[in-house]
Amino acid sequence: MYWDQLTSPQVDALDRNIPVILPVSATEQHGAHLPLATDRLIGEHFCSRLNDQIADQVLILPSVGIGCSEHHKDFAGSLSVQHQTFLQQLTDIADCVVKYGFKNMLVLNSHGGNQAIGQSFVEIYGYRHPELNLAIATWWRIAAETLYKLNDTGPGGAGHAGEFETSLMLVIAPDLVHLDQVQSKANVPTLAWAEGDLLRGPKAGLYRRMKDMTPNGVYGEPAAGTREKGEEITAIVVPALQQIILDMYQLSQ
Repeated sequence: MYWDQLTSPQVDALDRNIPVILPVSATEQHGAHLPLATDRLIGEHFCSRLNDQIADQVLILPSVGIGCSEHHKDFAGSLSVQHQTFLQQLTDIADCVVKYGFKNMLVLNSHGGNQAIGQSFVEIYGYRHPELNLAIATWWRIAAETLYKLNDTGPGGAGHAGEFETSLMLVIAPDLVHLDQVQSKANVPTLAWAEGDLLRGPKAGLYRRMKDMTPNGVYGEPAAGTREKGEEITAIVVPALQQIILDMYQLSQ
């Protein structure tokens, strides 16, 4: 179910144990071939597929579509909010969820720059509200071991606007994918312990602007993206997400 497609009395009549999902994402550059809305569209795609399967067991909030993307602002069109602003927005939304008595909430993230502050939100808010089961999940982490098997481009290939995001967008909005503008992998190497992509996190975090990581805004290999792979990614991520939702429901029983 979608929160904003229900009436106020319909929301009030719901089982308060139903997990509430808050999709959080970003509006930022994804190279020359993918739209600024890529992260938001991917998060909403997984929510839509989940809703198709268990509509009566999940309640999906409107997306937070602008996240922490300051490191992308060297590329035109990228929007960003400060970490404190993002934290406050999540807090304000969660306050509403708690006010109406819901007991389970999952923040579903689809942007790397939101991960650290998102985890901080869960730790701060979760401590202050023991009546709420609160979790955060980033889509590429919840089934990473299985997703490895789909990665044809190796380390660094499934990065920003690379193999995986391009594949998903060919499923979600192929009309917004400019295949004639796909540029080759342009990852700029750095220290070995700081290298990583969606599936392989670095051993330690080294701050770099996206422009320093890749001159064309693509960190990965988009040429390996296919619609078929996008459907395979979806078939892996959605069941993993569904399991998290069903497990959270059991926490409040």
